[in-house]
Amino acid sequence: MTKQVVLSFSGGKDSCLALYKLQQQNSKVSCLITTIWKQSQETVAHDEKREKIAEQADNIGIPVHFMETDFETYTEDFVTNLEELKGQYNIDSIAFGDIYLDGHREWGEQVAEHAGLEALYPLWTKQASVIDLLQEVIDVGFKAKIIKVDKTKLPEEWVGRSLDESFIHDIQQKDVCPMGESGEYHTAVYDGPIFKN
Repeated sequence: MTKQVVLSFSGGKDSCLALYKLQQQNSKVSCLITTIWKQSQETVAHDEKREKIAEQADNIGIPVHFMETDFETYTEDFVTNLEELKGQYNIDSIAFGDIYLDGHREWGEQVAEHAGLEALYPLWTKQASVIDLLQEVIDVGFKAKIIKVDKTKLPEEWVGRSLDESFIHDIQQKDVCPMGESGEYHTAVYDGPIFKN
């Protein structure tokens, strides 16, 4: 049976690659869910403008649901919104772009359980294998730029860099996760196999 999925979507390389993999598995991603802060109206993960995410979703051809939240009620808001989407889109699963951090997975699985959904992790792998995921992002044709870095871990001038072979080389010289799993850097994807244009 085809899974009916809502995908937690930031607009970055992880969630875009997760969408690509779900589509390759013939799962039906019926909706994207993007969390934004109530006050700033920017995305929780990347501080991206919601208009940018709306443009991406439109280009992908999947509706996006914006979940407004704050730090104190984040988990509760997530469950409530998933319950609403479950009724609206008849979904049975929620997918996340997390890769290897157990704490992130445990949180997602708990949220899914409270909402009566199955939690999917299409990118889940061993920490030692994440460089292969980064290479896959490029190999399948995604184009992305760095939009934010943790200045304690990476040079600020890396903002604006493209995700390419030279980036893969340089990131491996740093003592960080090549996929930025701990927030070392964030990306915005502007082209690739999931997009119509």
